[in-house]
Amino acid sequence: MTGRFDGLRRWLRPPPAGDGGKMPLADHLRELRYRLLFSVAAVLVFSAVALVFYQPLLQVVLWPIKQAIEQYQQANPGARVELVTQGLTSAFSLYFKVCVMAGFIVACPVWLYQLWRFVSPALGKEARKTGLWFLVPSMPLFLAGVALGYWVTPKGFAMLLGFNPPSVVNLNDLNQYLGFELRLLLIFGCAFLLPVVLIMLNRVGIVKATMLAKSRRYAIVLCTVFAAVATPTTDAITMLMLAVPMVAMYLVAEIICRVHDRRLKGDTENADGETPAPAPTKSEVK
Repeated sequence: MTGRFDGLRRWLRPPPAGDGGKMPLADHLRELRYRLLFSVAAVLVFSAVALVFYQPLLQVVLWPIKQAIEQYQQANPGARVELVTQGLTSAFSLYFKVCVMAGFIVACPVWLYQLWRFVSPALGKEARKTGLWFLVPSMPLFLAGVALGYWVTPKGFAMLLGFNPPSVVNLNDLNQYLGFELRLLLIFGCAFLLPVVLIMLNRVGIVKATMLAKSRRYAIVLCTVFAAVATPTTDAITMLMLAVPMVAMYLVAEIICRVHDRRLKGDTENADGETPAPAPTKSEVK
């Protein structure tokens, strides 16, 4: 019995990493299995806790569409918009999706840390230090993007409802709405990681501030095109609410990269300008 428990503990424990993170392929797979199991377990635990708070979480999820319906009905008195679930299993599917989504978000620090622990042994000391510096601001930036998307989506949804023909009841399946909203929030969150990516590329020497300055006009156009294509809504408000912050963050990243490049250039010039100390004479040695 003791041997079985020892085998189970070895099976659940990550293998020790060698020098420079080197290990056999089988140990890499064992390491990946451990990190995945730990991450999935954290998501399941927080999803189970979310079951207790299902009703408040559902109200949070439905707030954008309810605000959109209210705005649409104020502009179009008598218009009917209904939220529905279709089929016997649809309500259970919605229940499951809301709780898993909440568990995935709350467990985000856990699975991000497990991902970092899986990758970090293969990185050098400086690379690990740089990676940690950029991992820390990534989370608040991502959450800021999600919060902005959550605040903007009612205006976009209301505009989409405005295309509904008069005297026609608009039925919205909640499962489809949930997937649609999640894609929008994910797009907004990932878009806010743009400065982190640019500054990281600058720190490793791939991107220079001069390159960002020369590409500024093209970047503005690309940010606008990305916002137009990435946001499933057809309104200009949602597109601009994504494009304007992306352009602003691009400019902030350009300024930070310029400061870094100037500092790096100054350090290089100081190092080149230093003259080596003269070698001591024989009398000085004596």
